[in-house]
Amino acid sequence: MERLSRQDKLSRLGITDWDLLVIGGGISGAGVLREAARLGWKVLLIEQRDFAWGTSSRSSKLVHGGLRYLKEGQFRTTLHSVHERQRLMREAPELIEPQSFLFADCKGRQPGRWLFQLGLAIYDHMAGENSHAYCSSQAVAQLAPGLAPDKLRGGMVYRDAKTDDARLVWRVLEEAEHDGGIAINYLAARTPIIAHGQLAGMVLEDLETGKQIAVQARTVINATGAWADRLRASLGRKPMLRPLRGSHLVIPFWRLPVAQAVSLMHPRDGRPVFFYPWEGATLIGTTDLDHAGDLDTEASITDAEVDYLLAAVNDQFPAVQLGRADVSACYAGVRPVVDEGGSSPSSAGRDHVVLDEQGLITLTGGKLTTFRLMAQDALALAAKRMGRPYQPSTAPVFSAASSLPPQLAGAMAQRLRARYGPHAAEVADAATADTLAFVPGTHTLWQELQRAARAESVVHLDDLLLRRTRLGILLPRGGLDHQARIRALCQPELGWTDAHWEAELLRYQQLIARHYSLPPTRTESAP
Repeated sequence: MERLSRQDKLSRLGITDWDLLVIGGGISGAGVLREAARLGWKVLLIEQRDFAWGTSSRSSKLVHGGLRYLKEGQFRTTLHSVHERQRLMREAPELIEPQSFLFADCKGRQPGRWLFQLGLAIYDHMAGENSHAYCSSQAVAQLAPGLAPDKLRGGMVYRDAKTDDARLVWRVLEEAEHDGGIAINYLAARTPIIAHGQLAGMVLEDLETGKQIAVQARTVINATGAWADRLRASLGRKPMLRPLRGSHLVIPFWRLPVAQAVSLMHPRDGRPVFFYPWEGATLIGTTDLDHAGDLDTEASITDAEVDYLLAAVNDQFPAVQLGRADVSACYAGVRPVVDEGGSSPSSAGRDHVVLDEQGLITLTGGKLTTFRLMAQDALALAAKRMGRPYQPSTAPVFSAASSLPPQLAGAMAQRLRARYGPHAAEVADAATADTLAFVPGTHTLWQELQRAARAESVVHLDDLLLRRTRLGILLPRGGLDHQARIRALCQPELGWTDAHWEAELLRYQQLIARHYSLPPTRTESAP
């Protein structure tokens, strides 16, 4: 399908008879758009910030089955997640990569070897595979040199998967638009349109111009994640979510060179923590805290969370002794967890919820891994409201990645196929020898920046550097040591004047300083 400009899309809003309006441009909303578009529905997705701006660009980057949920008795969540993980790895193997995890077995620490192995056996049985094993302390030393927690006697190895979460969202959106769906960022839902006591559309506001447009739709799906209660409140509904913050650290790979992901229970409180190689760096996560901040302000890591995550690594690799000076970047996201009244954030259920309130179908909770199942549950309810039959699709979410010329092989070919799927050959054809080089210190190609500026709905500089590419969290100072070349590649594609670029640069610098760098002061007790 022909790629439409943002202005072309906006021109269609008030004159199209929409079957479905999806509010929220994270993985949940993208999944709904994908599944609805393949049905031939006239479907529009809007996002008040950028696509994947919220939780879906700030996750732990894992496509996992939820091993820890077995401990909480959430077997259905784990089963569904494991099946979807396997499916995604088959459909998009370049984008959804297997990742081996190692859990150190230490005398006197919980969970013990036999209990953990029982959990892994159940986990693998659900996936229809046998990827777990116990290894000796000597084997542990080979898998993860330097791993030496107190009283180490061996380790358990198992498999999960990882991805670039923001890129996953973009790939799903592209598939949906190819099938006729429309997705627009920086377009906010303002006022509900009520007809006969039921929601019949929304008044939208283009945040770039301030213009308001009334959009009629047969059904509206609220896929705004942690923001879902706000939209529900416009219909007089009571809150049902418990926003939880998960924070992460990014460390240069040379400072913590782990090829093997390491999982552990934090020695302070027994919570699961992990660190693993991601996009040429090492990612450490995650915390799990009640988040009381304003959801319209980007979440930020606290000083206590920094210390907590560093302590986890230093417990496993005592000779490394990571400190704050080793941190390249930080990020924090807010998870939409249904409030069950429990005291511990980590024990809160991760199942998703779908409900119909006056024609507003809310889809919230859940996990990145199960986005397809979540979308299908929401669409089943939408189809019922519209009086249409609905049969969940068994077709792949992703189209096959295109073939590349023989001279493009290895890591570069995998990179292009992962990020662009069926458009990989098109992107390669548009590249030059210079733009098919990697940005120093990362796995990111210069061509990715130029392509994003040209064809990926970039409205602000942070869209380009924090979500279409991840340079803003992979490199110190938000990647701005490369600002001159980024500008030379991208400013002409974006059509920005020099004044516009300078304003965006200042905005981006402030954003990095406030929300993606180490906090300046201690703000709360340790998690």
